[in-house]
Amino acid sequence: MEKKEFKAESKRLLDLMINSIYTHREIFLREIISNASDAIDKLCYRSLTDDQVGMKRQDFAITITTDEENRTLTVSDNGIGMSEKELEDNLGVIASSGTFQFRQEMDESDNTDVIGQFGVGFYSAFMVADHISVVTRRYGEEQGWRWESDGVDGYTIEPCEKESVGTDIIMHIKPDGEESNEFTQYLQEYTLRRLVKKYSDYIRFPIRMLVTHSRRKEGSPDDKPEFEDVQEMETLNSMVPLWQRPKSEVTKEEYDKFYQERFGDFAPPQSVITVSAEGSVTYKALLFIPSQASGLYYTQDFEPGLQLYSSGVMIMDKCADLLPECFNFVRGVVESPDLSLNISRELLQHDRQLKIISNNLEKKIRGELERMLRDDREGYEKFFKNFGRRLKVSAIDGYGAKKEQLQDLLLFYSSTEKKQVTLKEYVSRMPEEQKYIYYATGASVETMDHMPQTELLKERNMEILYFTDQADGFLPDAFHSYADKPFRSAIDGDLGLEDKEQENGEEEHQECFDFIRETLGERVNQVKASNKLKTHPVCMTSGEGLTFEMEKYFHAVQPDMPMKAQRILEINVKHPAFTALESARIMDEEKAEKYVEILYNQALLIAGLPVEDPTAYTDLLCSLWQ
Repeated sequence: MEKKEFKAESKRLLDLMINSIYTHREIFLREIISNASDAIDKLCYRSLTDDQVGMKRQDFAITITTDEENRTLTVSDNGIGMSEKELEDNLGVIASSGTFQFRQEMDESDNTDVIGQFGVGFYSAFMVADHISVVTRRYGEEQGWRWESDGVDGYTIEPCEKESVGTDIIMHIKPDGEESNEFTQYLQEYTLRRLVKKYSDYIRFPIRMLVTHSRRKEGSPDDKPEFEDVQEMETLNSMVPLWQRPKSEVTKEEYDKFYQERFGDFAPPQSVITVSAEGSVTYKALLFIPSQASGLYYTQDFEPGLQLYSSGVMIMDKCADLLPECFNFVRGVVESPDLSLNISRELLQHDRQLKIISNNLEKKIRGELERMLRDDREGYEKFFKNFGRRLKVSAIDGYGAKKEQLQDLLLFYSSTEKKQVTLKEYVSRMPEEQKYIYYATGASVETMDHMPQTELLKERNMEILYFTDQADGFLPDAFHSYADKPFRSAIDGDLGLEDKEQENGEEEHQECFDFIRETLGERVNQVKASNKLKTHPVCMTSGEGLTFEMEKYFHAVQPDMPMKAQRILEINVKHPAFTALESARIMDEEKAEKYVEILYNQALLIAGLPVEDPTAYTDLLCSLWQ
C-alpha cells in the first residue's frame, strides 16, 4: 500500500487549517456533521429520480459513537458515500469540494440545501484528532474504501469491506496536554450533546447517539430502591427550527420555552417578532424583546448579537452586525441560505447581505415597539423602564443621527400628567401661545418638581418634562427641536416668557447687586434679578451651554479634567430675604455679607451642587442667633 503525500501547497494549507483558520476546536464536530448531512442530501436528491435507492427521507440518519477506551469518536452517515476517485479528489486535494460541484450541477431552480462549499471543513477534525480513518462505500458500488491520515505527513487509500452505503469518519482523539480533559471531553456524552445542540440542532436529519439514563431496577423494594445506568439510542437534534414553522402553528408556550432555554432567561419574553423575507436576500428570523434586562446588559461585559444560521447550522453565536446599536437588547435567531461565508464559516466574507437583513430587522423591531406604545401602553412603559436608556443614548449619539427613527419612542415624566409621556403627546397639549418644550434636568422627579425655577411655568399651567437619566441632559443639544418646537430649560436661562407684572428690577437695586458680586467674587459669573421666582428668594442657574447635571456627569467620568458650568445667581427682589439684605447693607455691612453667603449656599443646595465648606456654612447660620 503506497503512502501518498499531499502536494507542498496542500501541506501548508493543511497546516493552516489545523492551526489557524478555526478559532474554536469544538467547531470540528459541526463541520463533520455538516458534511454527513450534505452526503445524505445528495442521496436524498438522487432518490427523487432513482427508484433503486430504496430509502425514504425518514430512513436517513447521522450516528455518533464513542469508544473511550480506544479514544475514538465516530460520525457515521447513510448518505451517498465516496468512490476511490472521490476520496482522492475530495480528501487528497485540500479545498476540493464535492458539495460545491454538486451545487453547480444542480438545476438553479432546485431548492436542495447543502452547506459545505470549500472542501476544508473535514480537516478541522485534525484540531482534536491525531489520526483519522474514513471508511466509505458509494451508492451503486459494491466495493468499499478506507482513507487514513495522520495529518500533513500524507494519506493512504485501500479497498475494504463495508456492508452498507455511506461514510464513517473515525477520529482518534489526541491525548490531553497540559490542560486536564483538553481533548478527552470530545469523547464524553455531555460535551457531544452540548455541541450538537449548539451548532447542529437544526440539521434536517436525525443525529443519534447512545445516551445514558439512570433507571430504577425492576423488583427493587420501594423503601430501598436500587438504580442502574442504561443506554438508549436518542435523537439529539430538534431538526425542524421553530422559526421555520408558520406562526399560526406555534403556541405562546412554545415560544416562551424556546426563548428561556435558548437564551438562559428565567422570565418569558415580553414580545415575539417573526420575520420571513424573500427578495435580494432570503431569510427567516425569530426575535424576542426580553421582559427584563440581564445583569450584564448595562455593563462592558454585555455581548449583543443574534444567533446566525445557514441551512440549519449555527455560524455565529452572537452576530452583532445583525442589530443596530439602539436595539441591541433584542435576542433571537436569523437563518439565511444566501450568506457569503468565509472559509471557516465562522465569519462572513461580505457585509452586503448583513446590511440588508439588519435594515429590515430594524424596521420590524421599531414597528413592534410602535405597536406596543399604541396598543399596550402599560407593557411599553415596562419595556421602557428596562431599555429606555438604550433608546435615549442611541437617539442622541452622533448628534441625533437616529433622532427621526427613535424620537417618538422616548418617554419622559410629565409635571402635569404625573406619568410618562411622549414628545408627541406633550406637543399636542401645548397652549397656543407656548413657543417652547420646557424641560428640567435633575437627579429625581421629586427634586425637580419642587425647584423654585418651575413656579412661573406651573402658575401658567405649562407642562414640564423631567429629565432624570444622565443621557437626557444631552438630548436638547442633539435634537434642538421637535415638531418645530425648540427645547428650552425650565431651570437654566431665560424662559422666553413676557412678564409685565414682574419687572426685572436690576436698575432699581443696582447698588445691592454690585455688593453681592463684590462679596462672592469669582464664585459666580453673574448676579441678576429673576423673573422666574415667585415665593422663593434665590436660585442658581447655568445659563446657556453646559448644565449643572452635565457638569456632574463629566466630573464623574473625568475627575482629572473637571468641566464647570457657569454660576448665575438669580435673586427674587420682591422676597423679604432680599429686603433684609438691602437693609443690612446700609446698616450693618458685615451682617449683609453673611446674608449673601447664606443665599449663595442655599442656591447651591437647591441646584444640587456641593456646598464649598459645609462647616463654615452651618457656623454662619448659627452666628445669626447670637
